[in-house]
Amino acid sequence: MKKATMQTIVNYINDNAIEALFEVRDELTAELNKGAEEKAKNAELYEQAKAVVMNELSMTDKAVTIGELFDSVETNLPEGFTKGKLQYAMTRLWKDEIVRIEGKVNTYRKA
Repeated sequence: MKKATMQTIVNYINDNAIEALFEVRDELTAELNKGAEEKAKNAELYEQAKAVVMNELSMTDKAVTIGELFDSVETNLPEGFTKGKLQYAMTRLWKDEIVRIEGKVNTYRKA
C-alpha cells in the first residue's frame, strides 16, 4: 500500500471520527512514521559531514578521488560516516555543489 493511500485513510478516519477505526488509524500512522527518526538522524549526519568535506575541498584547487578525500577528512567526519556515505553524498546529495571530472577514476572538486 502506498503512503499516500495510507495517509488518505488516516485523514478520512480523523475527519469522520469513526471510533471503530481509531485502532486502524493508529496502526497506519505508526507505519507512516516508521523510520522518520532514523531519517532525521541520517540527515543530520550528512549535514555535519558536508561542512567538513566542503571545507576540505575549498582548501585545494586540485580535483581528488573520493578515496583521497575520505582519507584526508576521515578523522574529522562524524562517527559512522563511511566512504560509501561520502560517495553517495558527493554523487547525489551535493551534486550541485561538486564538479565531477570523468576519467578512469572520477575526480571531484568544489563547484
